[in-house]
Amino acid sequence: MVSVPNVPAHSHPAARRFAASRLVRWVLALALLFLAVMTLLRLATYLCFNYEGVGAAGAWPAFVLGLRFDVRVVASALLALLVLGSLRPLDPFGGRAARRLWLGLLALCSGVLVLLYATDFLHFRYLNQRLSATVLGFLGDARISAGMVWQSYPVLRILAAMAVGIGGLVAACHWLHRRVAATEPAASRKVRAAWFAAAVVACVLGIWGRVAQFPLRWSDAFNLRSDALAHLALNPFQSFASSFGFEGAPYDLARVREAYPRMSAYLGVTAPDPARLDLVREVPAARPRPPGPPGGPPNVVLVICESFSGYKSSMWGNPLDPTPFFAALCREGVFFDNCFTPHVGTARGVWATLTGLPDTEPRETASRNPALVDQHSIVNDFTAHEKLYFLGGSSSWANIRGLLTNNLRGLRLYEEGSFTSPQIDVWGISDKNLFLEANEILRRETRPFFAVIQTADNHRPYTIPKEDLVEFRKVSLPAEQLRRGGFESNEELNAFRYTDFTFRKFMEAARQAPYFERTIFVFIGDHGIGGDAGTMFPPAWTRQNLTCYHVPLLFYAPGWLAPRRIGAVASQIDLLPTLAGIVGLPYRNSGLGRDLLRQQALDGGRSNAAFIIDHNTKSVGVVHGSYFLNHRREGGREELVWSDFTAPPPSGAPPAADEHRALALGFFETARYLLRHNAKPRGTSPREPTD
Repeated sequence: MVSVPNVPAHSHPAARRFAASRLVRWVLALALLFLAVMTLLRLATYLCFNYEGVGAAGAWPAFVLGLRFDVRVVASALLALLVLGSLRPLDPFGGRAARRLWLGLLALCSGVLVLLYATDFLHFRYLNQRLSATVLGFLGDARISAGMVWQSYPVLRILAAMAVGIGGLVAACHWLHRRVAATEPAASRKVRAAWFAAAVVACVLGIWGRVAQFPLRWSDAFNLRSDALAHLALNPFQSFASSFGFEGAPYDLARVREAYPRMSAYLGVTAPDPARLDLVREVPAARPRPPGPPGGPPNVVLVICESFSGYKSSMWGNPLDPTPFFAALCREGVFFDNCFTPHVGTARGVWATLTGLPDTEPRETASRNPALVDQHSIVNDFTAHEKLYFLGGSSSWANIRGLLTNNLRGLRLYEEGSFTSPQIDVWGISDKNLFLEANEILRRETRPFFAVIQTADNHRPYTIPKEDLVEFRKVSLPAEQLRRGGFESNEELNAFRYTDFTFRKFMEAARQAPYFERTIFVFIGDHGIGGDAGTMFPPAWTRQNLTCYHVPLLFYAPGWLAPRRIGAVASQIDLLPTLAGIVGLPYRNSGLGRDLLRQQALDGGRSNAAFIIDHNTKSVGVVHGSYFLNHRREGGREELVWSDFTAPPPSGAPPAADEHRALALGFFETARYLLRHNAKPRGTSPREPTD
């Protein structure tokens, strides 16, 4: 064993003879210090985010594996100190300059550690996902990102706590240095060399992570067979660093060709061409337009709802009943209750909705990639319609403006600066005022229109305008009652309830407008929010994070569409093909979505699939039939779990995962290819906005 750092100067000669050098003793003491701090931070993560209710015994393997990840980080940093510090000019115990250099570098390391853990904590609190390189995409919208953080969190208190943490670590490093410096150096050169060699070997083994051919990898965390335990085991250094440099080429052409027969059959390509990999479908207006008022094509109002998570809303029996008005709308329209988004994130959700393609870009969103800005959208096939887009804040967020203005012909974009209502936070005007101002513009339209309204208030900082607090009454519930409803705070619950309030105010105003009788209203969540779905859904929904992706999809047009609740699997990318089918328009479909109502007529939706990609865990999956497959692309580990919330799982083992795996990988490879092969047809560049 290495002698403890505080061996007194008058220690026994035999102890001095076999003692390690001061450098090795200091490295050992620093290793114990940082490992203790990182373990305490992991314990804090467990206590704050244990949404699966894992007991101490069940969490123990995650703590053990997490310690190995921590050892890797600490050993990587201290190996440099050990090796370079053994050089006489850089010996931290050999002179003032070297001592200051190393203590300064340790102060920098302490700052990085505290900053990464604080950012990771807030990132996990918001998305239930550990920190990854995708967070760098927020730097492209630094002003908006900083505004959201400032308005959502007690930034000054967080910074003060970080300063205290950094100061404490720096003080501890100085104290340990003084304690070790007060001890006598080891007498024997051979003993010092042996200790040094042992310390170097220990650091190398710590970095490798195991005594085996292959090193410890981030994916080993998911062998714990629980996302909660995997997230607990990882530290922000590991999860952040491992998300760099993973993708390589944007797509694998050989795998695209391998998946083409299956995907072309799934999409209904009438003349598949494996050589050209053509997946374009020119869909005729095969289904007659639904009965309704005479005249031209109906208007469309598409509402993209911020963080409209299924299990948190009323349509699936949430005990807090936060969205009663929207639940009533669902009973009066065509409601798909088993709909999923391909990913988490607003920009990715808008991308999938408008292009029909999952955003498979690994780090920054596809909307931020200049090489992907040219995309076809079925919205352009609504040729008789004026195109309008309403956003209470700025469309510069994630460069959504590029996606919209470059691809939607004649788009009239209403955003920050276009409205008379006051801005309430970093996301712009309130959703209620956004709806009401949009309604005033739409009621003056004389041509058919296709309008998109993108909400934002169901998002930190959960601002509810004072002007609405007379009509909208906040509630305050105890923590246990909130937890049973899937909410972490009263602020989150009230923001969700306020979303329902804004829907009601909009629909009340729209019913008084001349366009109402001739309009199809569509509502879909941009993504869900991970958390504990309790008994509302099968356990796998919580363990496999399906709550992150499950959202309502509603087509509402009284007098046009007979009310139906449809339980077939649906995806966000299916929205526009389904809408074009309802309106009865011919359209060009070059994405991966299908007309859900057509499939309902063909096979009851039994063949439907919803592709899901998690960029943080590098996994792809698919909901198909009654099962969800989650497949880790690195390592190949996968789980097939029961996802049907309308029936209990059958007894016995689940079926073979071959079909689900082929679909999941087929969607993934094809989507990566199509992101770069989905350009608008020639001659269809957007003209300048007319208003």
